[in-house]
Amino acid sequence: MKIFVAKLAFRTTADDLRAYFEQYGQVDECKVIMDRETGRSKCYGFVEMPNDDEAYRAIVETDDMDFQGSVLQVKKSRPQKNSKQKA
Repeated sequence: MKIFVAKLAFRTTADDLRAYFEQYGQVDECKVIMDRETGRSKCYGFVEMPNDDEAYRAIVETDDMDFQGSVLQVKKSRPQKNSKQKA
C-alpha cells in the first residue's frame, strides 16, 4: 500500500521516514518530495508498505503524531489523476 505523509519537517529525509515507518512493518520504498528549483523539501512524501494490515496500523498510529517537531498528516495515497484525459 502506498501511504501519503504530509507536514514533514524540512529536515526530514527518506531514511528518517523509513526508520519511523519500519516500526510498523516492512517498508519497500520511501520518498520525500523535493522542489526542483530550490532543492528543499516540499514537506510531504510517500511510504510504500507491502503488507496492508501493517500499513493501516502505521496510518492509524502515525496520523496527527509529532515527528521531528512536526505533526504529521498520514493517509492512504489516492491514485494520481491523469490531467490529460482523452475525450
